[in-house]
Amino acid sequence: MADTPETSAHTSIKKRIDSVKESHVQPSSLRPFLGYEKEVHPQQEQIKGLPFRFTDYLELVDLTGRIIREGKRGSIDVSLTPILQRIGLSSKQWMTVTTEFEKHFTTAVGNETSLTNYCKNTHKQRRPNILKCRKYLS
Repeated sequence: MADTPETSAHTSIKKRIDSVKESHVQPSSLRPFLGYEKEVHPQQEQIKGLPFRFTDYLELVDLTGRIIREGKRGSIDVSLTPILQRIGLSSKQWMTVTTEFEKHFTTAVGNETSLTNYCKNTHKQRRPNILKCRKYLS
């Protein structure tokens, strides 16, 4: 059993975190987080996603995992730092990436190694968005 949700091989939270860190989009195989809906009427079409923010989900999983009770498997050690710190992003960076992605990024996005590999594979000389990736993703 993994020590943290983001290192657990068989959880949707790991798949979501890996997908967002790798390509900065939510995985298509899972329902997306839509944020908060202002008002939903019963007559309206069913919402095609989860009506809360991804950061709220991360915090909920993290806080729930910290609840320790006798016989509970898989609890998160209370001495660990919060999940956003463990994955290397501030709340501000995470919110910017998840709510303003298209405003800041127009082409490939990722860490420096990923962008270097992208440029080699696409025969580009410059790594796109490198300064914004450093600002928002590291």
